[in-house]
Order: sequence, then structure tokens, then C-alpha cells
Amino acid sequence: MFSKETYKARREKLKEQVGHGIILLLGNAESSMNYPDNTYHFRQDSNFLYFFGIDRPGLYAIIDVDTDTDIIFGDDISVEDIIWTGPLQTLNDHAAQAGVLKTSSLISIIDSIDAAVTQKRKIHYLPPYRADNMQKLTGWLHISFELLKASASVELIKAIVAQRSVKSPEEIIEIEKGVNTTIDMQTKAVMLAQDGVSEISIAGIIHGMAVSAGGNLAFPTILTVNGQILHNHLHGNILKNGQMLLCDCGAETAMHYGGDLTRTSPVDEKFTSRQKEIYDIVVQSHEAAIDLLKPGVLFRDVHLHACEKLAEGLKLLGLMKGDVKEAVHQGAHAMFFQCGLGHMLGLDTHDMEDLGEEYVGYTETLQKSTQFGLKSLRLGRKIESGFVLTVEPGIYIIPELIDLWKSEKRFTDFINYEKLETYKDFGGIRIEEDLLITENGSRILGKPFSRDSEKIKSHAM
Repeated sequence: MFSKETYKARREKLKEQVGHGIILLLGNAESSMNYPDNTYHFRQDSNFLYFFGIDRPGLYAIIDVDTDTDIIFGDDISVEDIIWTGPLQTLNDHAAQAGVLKTSSLISIIDSIDAAVTQKRKIHYLPPYRADNMQKLTGWLHISFELLKASASVELIKAIVAQRSVKSPEEIIEIEKGVNTTIDMQTKAVMLAQDGVSEISIAGIIHGMAVSAGGNLAFPTILTVNGQILHNHLHGNILKNGQMLLCDCGAETAMHYGGDLTRTSPVDEKFTSRQKEIYDIVVQSHEAAIDLLKPGVLFRDVHLHACEKLAEGLKLLGLMKGDVKEAVHQGAHAMFFQCGLGHMLGLDTHDMEDLGEEYVGYTETLQKSTQFGLKSLRLGRKIESGFVLTVEPGIYIIPELIDLWKSEKRFTDFINYEKLETYKDFGGIRIEEDLLITENGSRILGKPFSRDSEKIKSHAM
């Protein structure tokens, strides 16, 4: 945990932003895999962590804006529990570490909410993403499942987004710990990428590195020779010379701040000439995007600039043609780059995504596009000093997409389908790094980590 002053200051700021009523924050409970006592790895709700820092299941909290009081609801373990777990810190002790002076039993939260409902006080809550919390809220607030998310407090969502978007110095230190562990994992994956090695063995080793560093994976690892599948969590292949291994992984620290990095490396000692050509286009796009990062810049514009750099390189290879800017404007480049350039990063890999991309990545005046490719851009708004975000351009050759667009004669003025047919077995390349937006530009987080096509393999060995 951070100091209790950190959590108290965060809650005080939240009260000022919300202004009235009570704020209801739900922690997460444990969830069973196949019978009650065999539970999945517990992960606390990130908003609960941000304002209270207590990493234990079965807690709820009320921040009463009108009376300026904070209450944590939960139960201490019994003696029978201690037989299995050993003695654990009391709820009162945990609450004191978060600067909270008042606790109450879990069941008593119902009385507190009933009283607020009876008094017709405003109850601010966040859109729930877990079924058990949805069930509780429908019963407590007498709201149907269908209306539950729509009735969530927009005031609270906006207040939390405003706070969590700008990372404090102590948060940046914690994020960078996760990034450095992620770099170690990536370096190991590049080193292990050899002919005859299984994907699952590499994925298992780097998972162990995340746990050994004191935390866990920030998200399920993407590690595959089929890099054209954007979120490929299957690890069933045996590596062969001539292939490339795409590894997108992240470690989160014990405090749940994490990294998110991608490297694509050759299984052989070096890329083939064709692989290197595409790889270097992605590097050029990546570096061009980073050069634009500074406060006040629309991240959507950074994304579009990166897309133009990809299209320029692909045009030089003969895979694209025509006017590059017009090709990107119409979305023809999405044959090769179907996703967004990056996203916010912090306590969540896609930071605050449970609150809604329309609040985290966009504004009332800047709406998300519906165009294929651009609609997958999670972050479009102006970036600010203190933001932590990812930059991850890529080129993905997807045979099914080629066949569909070719049959529909889509973008024939911009895509050279005849030459693209010869690349159907290529796969995909992505390069991703995590950056802090500074007062005048940006800083790549973590220790040095090569993305040079000539050095990526040798530096890992």
C-alpha cells in the first residue's frame, strides 16, 4: 500500500468532484473454479484499490460526501478460518492503513443503503462488470439488470477518470517496476525462441517470472507464431526456423500496477529479408508516433500519423499504392493495421476500461469513429502530462481479410492484391512500449530494451 495520506487525499478530491450524495464502491469477492473452496487467483477491483488500497476479498465501502465520512464494510475471519489460513490482519488495522477510521460488518451495508434510499439521497455507483456485484446492486438499489449499467453515476465515472488518468510520481515508480519485470520476460522469450521449442513452454517460463517478481501477469500472455491473430492466447505450436514469434505480455506488481510490452523476434538468428522489411516499417511508424507525443496533442492524430507511416512503407514495398493520406482517410490501411495505436495504462492494462471508453479515451466533443480499424482506437482524446500510455503499431497479414476485401473489390485503388497474395503466409508484427507523457514530450518507461531488427536477437542472448 501507499501511505494513508495518499488514499485520504484521493478520497477528499473525489468528494470535492462529486459534490453530494454517497459514493458506493464495491470490492471484488473470490470466485470458484470448480467447487467452492477452489478459487481463482483473487484480483481486487482497481477503483477500490485506488481509493482504499486494501487487497482482500469481500469488502465494500461508502464514501459519504455530505457527512464527510468513509466506511469500509467487511468481516474478519473466524477461529475456524484461522486453522486454514493462519492469523490475518484485522479489518480495522487494514482500514487504518488506508486512513479510514470507521468499519462495519458486511451485512450492515444493507441498512446503510436502505436508509439512503428511504431518504432519497443520491447514490453514486460505477457500472459493474462482475455478475455477483450486479446481483447485489439490483437487490440493494431496486434497479433491474437491464437498467443497472445505464443508471451508473456519470458524475462519479468522470471524477474517477479525471483522477486516475494523471499518474502520481509514486504510481509511476510502481508502473516502472512492472515494466522492468515485463522487459525481463520479453528478453527471456526472445532468447528462448528457437527451432523445436514449444510456445507453451516459453509462455510458462515468463509467467513464472512475473510471479517470482512478487506479482502476477497483468493479462493473459499473447505468445504465438501466428502474430496476425491480434489477441491469440493459444500456445499450441512448436517453433520452426523461418517463423517469427510475437510476444505481448505484462507483469503487474504486488500493488497491481503493470507493464504491457510487445516484441516480435525471429526464431532464426536473424529476420529474413522480407521479415526485416516489414519489421523496419513498423519500427519507423513506432518512432514517428513517439516523436509526436506531448501534452495537448490528440492521440487520434498520433494514431493517424502512425498509420500514414505504415502505408508509406507498404507503398514502397508495392503492397499499397495511390495517395497515402487518402488511403488512410478512407481506411484502406486497415487491411494491414486493424487496431488502435495504444491505450491508457496503470492499475489496468486497458486502464479504467470498465468505466467506458467514451469517458476514458474520448470526450463529449470527440466521439469514437465507426470506421473499421479506427473504431478499435481506445484512446483518441488530447493527452496530458502524467498520462501513461502504450504505443503499439503493427502490420498483420490476415488471409481471411484479404479474401473478403478482394472478393468485394474494396480499396483497389490503394491495395495491390496481386502482390499481397504472395504474403498470405507472412503472419504479423507488433512493437509496443509504455510511455509517460511529460511536460514537454514523453519518456519511454523501463530499462533499455532494443527494438532494432539487427540487434533484438543478439541483445537477448
